[in-house]
Amino acid sequence: MLTALYDGNCVICQSTCASLQALDWFGRIEFVDLHDGVASRYPELPLEQLMGEIHVLDERGRLYPGFGGTRRMLRELPLGIPLWLLLGIPGMDIIGQRVYRFVARRRYRINKLFGRALPHCVDESCVRPE
Repeated sequence: MLTALYDGNCVICQSTCASLQALDWFGRIEFVDLHDGVASRYPELPLEQLMGEIHVLDERGRLYPGFGGTRRMLRELPLGIPLWLLLGIPGMDIIGQRVYRFVARRRYRINKLFGRALPHCVDESCVRPE
């Protein structure tokens, strides 16, 4: 089983995880909001690192950050396998990482563009509501 650690304060991240969860017919991925006790469950992973991009852990404890994590999850989904294969074409790794990081760094601004910013998100940061 894979564990996907994602920013639950990011609307793009929430939507992506919800879509992947709907395609996870065999329950192979556990989606965990990194704001819900991840620090105690994975103390070796700094919150600052996790906030930058999704992180996927496999059953052997290997960590796949960002684009690599997204690809790793696609491999577990029957309908994701064709996209996983496409993203494995030589050169796609470089392009995919750049596009992923571009979006990840601007995710809160992108949320606002679509009118879907969470009320407790200000500028480039989100704080958990009390």
